[in-house]
Amino acid sequence: MVTLSQRDVEYRLGDTLMQGILVAPEGACELPTVVLLHDAFGLGADMIAIAEKIAALGFSVFGADVWGNRTTLKAQPEIGPYMGSMVGNRPEWIARVAEAHRTAAAQPEVDADSIVLLGYCFGGSSALEFVRTGGQVRGVIAIHPGLHILEFDWSAANAGTAALVSLGAIDPMATSEQRAQLERALNGADIHWELTLYSHTVHAFTSVKAQFSPKPELFNYHPRNAERAWNATTRFLGELFPQTSGA
Repeated sequence: MVTLSQRDVEYRLGDTLMQGILVAPEGACELPTVVLLHDAFGLGADMIAIAEKIAALGFSVFGADVWGNRTTLKAQPEIGPYMGSMVGNRPEWIARVAEAHRTAAAQPEVDADSIVLLGYCFGGSSALEFVRTGGQVRGVIAIHPGLHILEFDWSAANAGTAALVSLGAIDPMATSEQRAQLERALNGADIHWELTLYSHTVHAFTSVKAQFSPKPELFNYHPRNAERAWNATTRFLGELFPQTSGA
């Protein structure tokens, strides 16, 4: 069993204080690293639990705090203003992701040349936007990202970046038209992509909180496909970093 260490990491963008978290095997030094971008609810206990699961595979994990001040949201109605503040100011949004990436790369537990972005929901959209606009990472994993908030000009992206995108086939925030648009953009940018698509599955299908959704036609937990997406994630990480024994 891997013994983990965990510490808070403060960083700033302008006047905004971010309170990230670094989880890694005890004594880690320059390991392959996952920068974890939280869902719309923020860097809460569920995201930290994911960070711990990944770190137990032999990775360092940096949990970003995109909202700032370790803000966590409790209910769906709170999300709109926070997401709107990022989508309405895309340079600020991408700068917050870039600052998390820069801060992660500076940590002693992290191999700055071996970083993958992993994002859920809003975090998945954030990860794709970072790569789309030229962010340099070994790979990107986007789990049920909202494709409806993405832009599709990938001309600044780094060719050869690996990408895994996991989506529900009936996700209203990632329609077949939006999926096709993303595929065309990834092909045009020479991104080495794969798409896992799960039938009878809507948005937020890995989120246990979504099992109580008042709008299950939009958001709903799907335990079987959540497990499949996790398996796809660990397989993808293992392919990129075969030297990491647990992935």
